[in-house]
Amino acid sequence: MKKYHFLLFFATLISCSSQLGSSSEDFIEPEPIEIVLRKDVFIDKGIFQISYNEEFQQPNWVEYIASNRPKNVSRGDLDFFSEPNVYTSDNNDYRNNPWDRGHMAPAATFADTFENIRTTFTYVNCAMQWDQLNQGEWVELESQIREWSVEGDVKVRITLVFEEDHIIRDTGVHIPTGFEKKLTFADNTTRCFYFPNEDTDRNWDEYEVTCGS
Repeated sequence: MKKYHFLLFFATLISCSSQLGSSSEDFIEPEPIEIVLRKDVFIDKGIFQISYNEEFQQPNWVEYIASNRPKNVSRGDLDFFSEPNVYTSDNNDYRNNPWDRGHMAPAATFADTFENIRTTFTYVNCAMQWDQLNQGEWVELESQIREWSVEGDVKVRITLVFEEDHIIRDTGVHIPTGFEKKLTFADNTTRCFYFPNEDTDRNWDEYEVTCGS
């Protein structure tokens, strides 16, 4: 059950409670509550920043700095959590289908403290990502970025692409068509990659594209 459903229930409960003890003459029919979903909610989690699309229940983009943090903790049995007052995807969207909860800002990049790695498990930081992509070349590039960050910070910006014919599941969540990843290195050079949201049949470096294309 998504966050706004809880808010709607809570508002209804308050309305009903306020009417207890009132006579039928005093009863006022509560007005329906309209929930307006936002297309661009900016969220700053400190270690990464996000623009979130509540209509799609997916991020628009996620940005973070890979900075050669030491690995002091593991993800263990951490699970994803919802943000207060942000309408996001949830467990129902990922049940019995081939899409993973794909971290955008990766947990392994922020494994220096439990607080940081826990922060990456917010639903605003995950996307409906094809399982073979998420567990394959996507994570391989994340690992390579951490290696590059030994020589200097790497700024990473991930933009989710939704073509007009993208999939919308019966739960209401939208499936990204693909993922753009732009890397900016300490010397201000850039490298860009594009991964279609599907099975990968090449090594991660073969998904490199011209920046701005």
